[in-house]
Parts: sequence; structure tokens; C-alpha cells
Amino acid sequence: GERSRLQLALVVLSGANFLLFDEPTSALDPDLIGEVLKVMEELAHEGATMIVVTHELHFAREAADRVVFLEEGRVIEEGPPEKILNDPDDDRCRQFLRRFLAA
Repeated sequence: GERSRLQLALVVLSGANFLLFDEPTSALDPDLIGEVLKVMEELAHEGATMIVVTHELHFAREAADRVVFLEEGRVIEEGPPEKILNDPDDDRCRQFLRRFLAA
């Protein structure tokens, strides 16, 4: 968790424009998740290009321009966050979101 925060701080300081994140909040203490997501959202709004693998759907809804739903390495559905997270066309995506959002 602490390592993730340090890496994010270094990225911010470096001025990087393209960032890759793989579940950036998964190892964090729950009290720190919001802080990290806030910094990532600010980076997105400042124009940073990010590819983020996440289950933080609220963050994806707020920060993403596009959402991609993958299953077994295949793109099942992709589009604007409002469409994909609120009204997906694919049955598997709908099923996942219902189960995930109900938890």
C-alpha cells in the first residue's frame, strides 16, 4: 500500500502523460483509497492518458472517457462510462454489473 502511494507520488512529480494502473487500490488500506483515487481523477482531468484496470466503478464513471469490459482477454463491450455502467448492451456485462453493484 505504501509502495503504491510512493509510486503515484513519483509519477505526479515526473509529469508523466501516459499512465498504466493495474488495480491501483487493491493493496491499500481502505482509509487511503479515496486519497489515491482523487489524485488519479485529478490527473485524468488535467489531460493525462491512463489505462486503468479497476473494480472502482464510481471512479471509472467519474474519470474515464471510455470503459472497456473484458472477459477472458476478450473485449465484451466498450463505450462511454454512462452507457456501459448504466445500460450495457451485452448480457454478460449486465450480469456482472448487477452482481458487482449488489455486493
